[in-house]
Amino acid sequence: MTGKASLLFTCFLFTILTSVAQQKMPLYPDGKVPNAIAAPATKATAPNLTVYLPSKDKATGTAVIICPGGGYRGLVMKREGHDVAAEFNKMGVAAFVLEYRLPSDATMKDKSIGPLQDAQQAIKTVRQRATEWNINPNKIGILGFSAGGHLASTAGTHFKREVIENKEHISLRPDFMILVYPVISFSDSLAHMGSRENLIGTSPTPEMIKLYSNELQVTPQTPPTFLVHAGDDSKVVVANSLRFYEALLKKNVPAEMHLYPKGEHGFSKGAPIDNWLERVRYWMIGNGWTK
Repeated sequence: MTGKASLLFTCFLFTILTSVAQQKMPLYPDGKVPNAIAAPATKATAPNLTVYLPSKDKATGTAVIICPGGGYRGLVMKREGHDVAAEFNKMGVAAFVLEYRLPSDATMKDKSIGPLQDAQQAIKTVRQRATEWNINPNKIGILGFSAGGHLASTAGTHFKREVIENKEHISLRPDFMILVYPVISFSDSLAHMGSRENLIGTSPTPEMIKLYSNELQVTPQTPPTFLVHAGDDSKVVVANSLRFYEALLKKNVPAEMHLYPKGEHGFSKGAPIDNWLERVRYWMIGNGWTK
């Protein structure tokens, strides 16, 4: 084989391996998206999962579903999705980037449950196909950034409120949560108003505000949680993480929190000098989820 042919073969092999490791698939394979109003197929109406599997020699059997942020108005898919999935693969953790539907009265009968339906369906899908993907069905967590952190914490506190069809009675409870500068509370004093208004409207009832203020929904069954936030976050105030951490402690739920004095929202300014993902890795090792 000539040098040129060898190079072409190597590139071809790399393409095949990459395509296997990064498979994008519809979240609802039958095309029947729940709670949907008939509309032209777009990203907003066709949720999907991108599957990132670690090499077999590194695989730990642990998986994480990643919910990018974006204020329930958009999705930061690369920096808070695909880039993070690649880092988890290095830890031997399978990662699933969730492109969930954004709440909309134009495409959903009840926009307040649309994103949660997709998060629950993602958990159900990964559990159903755990053997195929070399995953331990009892080591499936969820990670969320900003409004994606609100979605992840909703999945971790509302799992008994099933908003999808689940005839198989598969557990929709994530085994752990990782919340990165998360929106937690919808109370007037703490809420990121854009996220609140996009999910439950501009004039929500007190009951809806309470329902989606996840610090008020913590129980002893809430999954172990890792929180990280910057103290100078001007978009999602750090008290969101503080209140959630306090609620976890009151219910004796194992929790770890790391606060950085500076970093702003998204760690966009004066980012932490260390890598918060390294802290996540040590936390996962300590809990037996990774090696």
